[in-house]
Amino acid sequence: MQIRDRMEILIEEMLDGHILLNEAIFEFEKLYIQKALLRYETHLSKTADALGIHRNTLSKRVATYETPAKTPKRLLARRAK
Repeated sequence: MQIRDRMEILIEEMLDGHILLNEAIFEFEKLYIQKALLRYETHLSKTADALGIHRNTLSKRVATYETPAKTPKRLLARRAK
């Protein structure tokens, strides 16, 4: 199965679950960056290079994942359940 086919199935499930676009983007980016960090053994420069972003941008994004105030409010409410 191609990646596009798998993504279409996932998107259908997310739409059925009433996941908002900003929540989906936030979670996708967070997981993508977490997996990349694991692959490059948390080396920020190597991870940033692999992702095609600046190291400072990566650091800022990682910080937002660790700060509940920057997490979408609806997503925090779901986690609390």
